[in-house]
Amino acid sequence: MWPKLNRSVTFVTQWICRQSNLATLRPHIRSISHGSSSLDSRTQTIQPFCSRSGHPSITPALWLQPRRTITTDRSSWYESIADSTPVYFTEQLLVSTQQMTGLPWWASIVCTTLTLRTAITLPLGIYQSIIIAKVEALQKEIAVLARQLRFEISVKAKEKGWSEKTCRFHFKKNLKRIVSELYVRDNCHPFKASLLIWVQLPMWVCLSLALRNLSLGMGHVPLASEAGLATGGALWFPDLTLPDSTWIIPVSLGFINLLITEIFALRQLEPSKFQKYVTHFIRGISLVMIPIAATVPSSMSLYWLSSSCVGLAHNLLLRSPRFRGVCRIPPTRSDSETPYKDIAAAFVAKYIK
Repeated sequence: MWPKLNRSVTFVTQWICRQSNLATLRPHIRSISHGSSSLDSRTQTIQPFCSRSGHPSITPALWLQPRRTITTDRSSWYESIADSTPVYFTEQLLVSTQQMTGLPWWASIVCTTLTLRTAITLPLGIYQSIIIAKVEALQKEIAVLARQLRFEISVKAKEKGWSEKTCRFHFKKNLKRIVSELYVRDNCHPFKASLLIWVQLPMWVCLSLALRNLSLGMGHVPLASEAGLATGGALWFPDLTLPDSTWIIPVSLGFINLLITEIFALRQLEPSKFQKYVTHFIRGISLVMIPIAATVPSSMSLYWLSSSCVGLAHNLLLRSPRFRGVCRIPPTRSDSETPYKDIAAAFVAKYIK
């Protein structure tokens, strides 16, 4: 009986070795090499691979070619984002733009930044200004309705003997409902004003990581030549794959970001404590970006500087009364017929006098 059973087992083993790839029968193996042995997941012992004849052999099984290497090493989240599909398409966009225009890489980066921000973020900036203007216009109506609601709550409290805590609860609940109805009526929920940041931030990340991959020779695009970026700079930054050793681009980046922050802060007539904290936080981020920009490839820092310059230009453009009229942005309290003179006067009064 036992000899028959052994012959049956041997036959089954030979058929499996001929019909299947043993690499697929080892789901728990950490890595697969071209060696002649495998790890038995049940006994934790080294077993030889089957040869073409079906018998165990110590001859290297070169005919077993695994499809890929399986490993348990996990890349960091930063590398996962840098290797993602959106970054891959952004690399293709950058390389295709440079090849079609024939511009040097530094000019191609600047032109691509200007085009994307004008075509995508400027319309969103106009939409954001419209939402903010509508919300600001509702404040007077909300104040009137809040006074009426407060009076109604006080009358109701005398009738039912509500405590002060109960009155506050009903006031906040009903005021929230009234404000929501007004936002729906005018189609200006404040959350819509944050649409710009939800589009601009991912675009900034994808472009930054795409330039980082291309500069370090880690790009997915075969035609993304690292040598092109190495000679595609200008002036004091001829090599875009290296950081700017003069710190001119990083310092300029910090200055432009601080200028944008101050222009935004000057627009707030009566800033709240939260707005002041946010302004201080953005100032700190602007300063931190200087040493960061000094350690990354010049292609990245050049993109950051170009993006900040375009953002500054868009902010000033959105202050223009003529441009706001063309875009049909409702007037606000902070609007001025001479916005640029007012900004200059505010800067002089705040930092010079």
